[in-house]
Amino acid sequence: MSINNSKTEVKRLFIGAGCNRIVNNVSWGASDLVSFGAQNAVVIFCPKSAQILTTLPGHKAVVNCTHWLPSNKFAFKAKQLERHYLLSGDADGVIILWELSLADNKWRHVLQLPKSHKKGVTCITGFMVSQTDAIFATSSSDGTVFIWDVVFPTSSGCECKLSCLETLVVGSRPMVTLSLVQLPGNTGLIALAMGGLDNKIYLYCGERTGKFVRACELKGHTDWIRSLDFSLPIFSGEVDSVLLVSSSQDKGIRIWKLTLRGSLANIEGTYKRGEIGLASYIEGPVFVAGSFSYQISLESLLIGHEDWVYSVQWQPPSLAAEEDIGFYQPQSILSASMDKTMMIWQPERKTGIWMNVVTVGELSHCALGFYGGHWSPDARSILAHGYGGSFHMWKNIGVSSDNWQPQKVPSGHFAAVTDIAWARCGEYLLSVSHDQTTRIFASWHNRDPQSDGDSWNEIARPQVHGHDINCATVIQGKGNHRFVSGAEEKVARVFEAPLSFLKTLHYATSEQSSFPEDGQADVQVLGANMSALGLSQKPIYVNATHEIQENLGNDGLDTLESVPDAVPVALTEPPIEDQLAWHTLWPESHKLYGHGNELFSLCCDHEGKLVASSCKAQSATVAEIWLWQVGSWKAVGRLQSHSLTVTQMEFSHDDNLLLAVSRDRQFSIFKINRAGNDEIDYKLVARQEAHKRIIWACSWNPFGHEFVTGSRDKTVKIWGVEKTSSVKPLLTLPQFDSSVTALSWVGLDRQRNDGLLAVGMESGLLQIWSLHVERSDDSIPTPGVATAQIIRLDPFMCHVSAVNRLAWKNPENNENSANLQLASCGADHCVRLYEVIVH
Repeated sequence: MSINNSKTEVKRLFIGAGCNRIVNNVSWGASDLVSFGAQNAVVIFCPKSAQILTTLPGHKAVVNCTHWLPSNKFAFKAKQLERHYLLSGDADGVIILWELSLADNKWRHVLQLPKSHKKGVTCITGFMVSQTDAIFATSSSDGTVFIWDVVFPTSSGCECKLSCLETLVVGSRPMVTLSLVQLPGNTGLIALAMGGLDNKIYLYCGERTGKFVRACELKGHTDWIRSLDFSLPIFSGEVDSVLLVSSSQDKGIRIWKLTLRGSLANIEGTYKRGEIGLASYIEGPVFVAGSFSYQISLESLLIGHEDWVYSVQWQPPSLAAEEDIGFYQPQSILSASMDKTMMIWQPERKTGIWMNVVTVGELSHCALGFYGGHWSPDARSILAHGYGGSFHMWKNIGVSSDNWQPQKVPSGHFAAVTDIAWARCGEYLLSVSHDQTTRIFASWHNRDPQSDGDSWNEIARPQVHGHDINCATVIQGKGNHRFVSGAEEKVARVFEAPLSFLKTLHYATSEQSSFPEDGQADVQVLGANMSALGLSQKPIYVNATHEIQENLGNDGLDTLESVPDAVPVALTEPPIEDQLAWHTLWPESHKLYGHGNELFSLCCDHEGKLVASSCKAQSATVAEIWLWQVGSWKAVGRLQSHSLTVTQMEFSHDDNLLLAVSRDRQFSIFKINRAGNDEIDYKLVARQEAHKRIIWACSWNPFGHEFVTGSRDKTVKIWGVEKTSSVKPLLTLPQFDSSVTALSWVGLDRQRNDGLLAVGMESGLLQIWSLHVERSDDSIPTPGVATAQIIRLDPFMCHVSAVNRLAWKNPENNENSANLQLASCGADHCVRLYEVIVH
């Protein structure tokens, strides 16, 4: 997606985001796209390219559930469809219907369901009655289940027709899983199975017009029901039947068979009892729906998982199926469990006994269990989403026999992203988050001439911590790659790139790395190991690699204390989750002690000589800014000015001034003098109350001593520092619609003093302003700033919650100077990258 302006164009380059850690959050549609929730955003990704395509703004609360119409199960019905639909439900009970037009890949917010649940949505399920008609059901923690009928438009101008067929009140124990099916025999009857926080499955039956009544209960599970899925009708001889698979926290999976006995009038004559064999069913209840009678029986009990089974799903019918010939429902079930595995179950040819034929994921240390498993529409791939907000995908690449291999998937943070920083030469982007990780994203140079070109991926996870991380800064200057991060603790930590990362980066960026190979010879650290408590990361030295291999078989005990040894290697393709979580850590080289509270913001000067840090504060003594000398890591200054938390700091581009803004609504400017022999002189030269509310953000003009501040009072002000060190207000931009939470100023033309200012707001929206600073000379008594707002980014391109940080890639690092890159991060778990083309 891109936005055009007479002079400027903005394109979306990359989105990184993790999945909300909620069951029923993910859906794989007949469109072959996957939907999931990332905080309040609905995110769409393409499994083939492993890239996130877009995010859909509209929810005001965390997205709990998504469901495609048609879903992967109905892909065989969706070949002619020009438009696909998606339902998403959030923690406030709101459900939104979206439309995707396949012709131009455009998304549209169709409607919000008129009747919303009082509490969070727990499950959405649906099925396609015909190409334009669907029935879907929604459940919620408020103890209600709604059943809806939706008729989609046949031509582009028309609207969807939506009607609520039934509202079921299921009582104090909410339902967490639903499945709908058309009952076998052309009866026009619909069954709804639901399960929740008790050990029974409840079956309701009704007609297309509504009025659903409880038909029966299925007992057998001994713990809460977690997942239900009806197969499509199975035609075997003269008896039509449908299968229901259920999974539970009792670690078991049960397959139930619903068989049409016939109409009540002639039931005695037509119903034949099948022969009893080893795989025969145990007779269950008989229920009546309309004028027909159905027999339920337990077909099979599948035991194999060692923990709660969160999801079960029937394999979708082959895409080759034709509706007039009839489709074939494969006898194959995918299950996903908190025991870190997904299994495929199929009946044995001779005996008919259901067996586990494929198990994936059991070697992974990082998943901490799966919340859901999904088939691709063609059943060649399976996807799981895990406790760590991560996706795991396997594809069957075998020809004559099954061979399931891990595949690349999108990745990203699964909590608010608090800070981002570009590498000093722009080869990668570093981000930190409240999910307690630091991640590195880079453009991976694709050597395959058939491919679509380079793509952005997560290439390393340098820090996996035990505290939420609030801030980070990349050390500028020569030498190895280093960064400092600050978390919800009083210590700042310094990390240095290991040899495995340098080689990976060298390969990924096609030998354009800023740290040449001859410099890599001095790096003696290959990688890093996680400590048992997850706080410090210990180096693995180059000459110690043989010891690692021997330690791998430590006792075979997977206790909480035993952390698997990392095996750092140079990567030749973008890594998958297992590699990222353990094998791409950076060693911690120093700890910086001094602050009295949790770290809040960090910045580094442009020469790479000084790092400034601040912490959360409610008094002047705690609100000091500490200066640290890079290399020796000695504290060389304690700058006092503010009385509350310093929210952001930035060095001017000549490194002579340090700007700080604070919750106390003031900004401060310190003059930094670097005397010889590593001594630092500093002096407070200006302090001013600048806004009526908290100042969240600041940024310097790259070409001078002008700077900008942004505040909760919804204003952005531009200031100039004069030669006498006094500060003059130059301009206030027109008031914004929301609190300003992030700012970044980039220079375009030094001679004319032109630049662009990116503004991020609490609403998640982004704007880009063009700034031209006129310098004072004898003819112009005071300097001024000419501005023009050039772009308001489309909400579909923006964040859906507060923007926490914006960062332009230094234009000097761009191959094409007309194309700028802007990175942003936000509370919606997303890291976003835009290309800004200035014509």
